Amino acid sequence: MSAVSPGSMVTGLMAGVGMALLFGVMDASAKPENLTFLEKPLTPEQIALGKDDYVEFCASCHGSNLEGQKNWKRRLDTGRMPAPPHDASGHTWRHSDQELFAITKFGVGAVVPGYESDMPAFEDVLSDEEIIAVLGYIKSVWSDEEREFQHNLNLKDGRAR
Repeated sequence: MSAVSPGSMVTGLMAGVGMALLFGVMDASAKPENLTFLEKPLTPEQIALGKDDYVEFCASCHGSNLEGQKNWKRRLDTGRMPAPPHDASGHTWRHSDQELFAITKFGVGAVVPGYESDMPAFEDVLSDEEIIAVLGYIKSVWSDEEREFQHNLNLKDGRAR
């Protein structure tokens, strides 16, 4: 049995504390208080409401883990596309806040004229605040890189400063 010196114990403890701090800092950007929609901060309460509404109105098609429907890149027999994932494997983060809001509220045809989708418009189902909360919840699962990419789209869209 080898003896452990006090110096190696301190070194190990410091390394553990350093790793905890590093992961804490890295994870800080994913916390709800750092999320925005059209550059307005989203609160943890909004994110929680968004999750609840997502589960109730969106998860049946887009998946409880935001994974989307199987083979979401392949057209259905109806000619329409399956529900895409909202996580990193999908393309939701490749749309500006304004586009995501319009798609959710008015339907895909509001952004892509003539496009037919199985996703209904939610203007008579969810308030604007609830739509923003759902989109905030979706954004809360994205990585820093995805949020930065999407933020830059907002800048190009002229809605962010």
